[in-house]
This record gives sequence, C-alpha cells and structure tokens, in this order.
Amino acid sequence: QVQLVESGGGLVQTGGSLRLSCAASGRTFSMYRMGWFRQAPGKEREFVAAINWGAGSTYYADSVKGRFTISRANAKNTVYLQMNSLKPEDTAVYYCAADSRAMPLSSGSAWVDYWGQGTQVTVSS
Repeated sequence: QVQLVESGGGLVQTGGSLRLSCAASGRTFSMYRMGWFRQAPGKEREFVAAINWGAGSTYYADSVKGRFTISRANAKNTVYLQMNSLKPEDTAVYYCAADSRAMPLSSGSAWVDYWGQGTQVTVSS
C-alpha cells in the first residue's frame, strides 16, 4: 500500500502564501495520480488539484485556478501544492490523495485509494 505524509499547513494572512508537501512511501510504483482535497467545517470534502504521476498533467478546481499550483518531485515521491493569494474561503483541512486505478476525476473523491492525515490551513482576514 501507499502511505501519505503531509506537511506545510499553518496560519497565514489574506493574500499570503503557503506550500503544502505530501511525501509518499510504500508501493509508490503503483501510483497513477496524486492530488489534494480540502474540507471546511460544515462543508463536504471538495477537490482542489491533481497531477498525473507519469506525464505531469495537472487539473484544478475552478475556485483555485490561477492561484494554486500542483507539482511533483518524482525522485522524492513528493507532491506539492503552492498556494498563493490566499483567501479566508481557502481555510480548510487539506488532504493529500493518491490513486492507483486511473479512475476519472469526475468521480469526485471515488478515485482516491489512499488519503493523508490532513493538514490545517487557516487564512485570517
């Protein structure tokens, strides 16, 4: 199986930046895609961004396009989420995710085979 360990969450002011990291270990040879979801209090978990492990193709939710960038470091089995121009609406627990089945992103969270523990991002006004 794959284990996902996240870091980089914290408290930042509106307009600031954070970079989240997710290091994968275990059977990483089976990974097809990694990405990020987030969940705010009282809201459903929502898709943020994803990257195909091999080709590096990226996908973003409309709410973060132009502000967030997902990237990967293959040699480190690590995926990053660079978050710029942060807004209070971005406040949530951010979860790293990995897929080994190449399921469509349109399946919502159903494509996720492995989850990280989550890291809190808080954006203050």
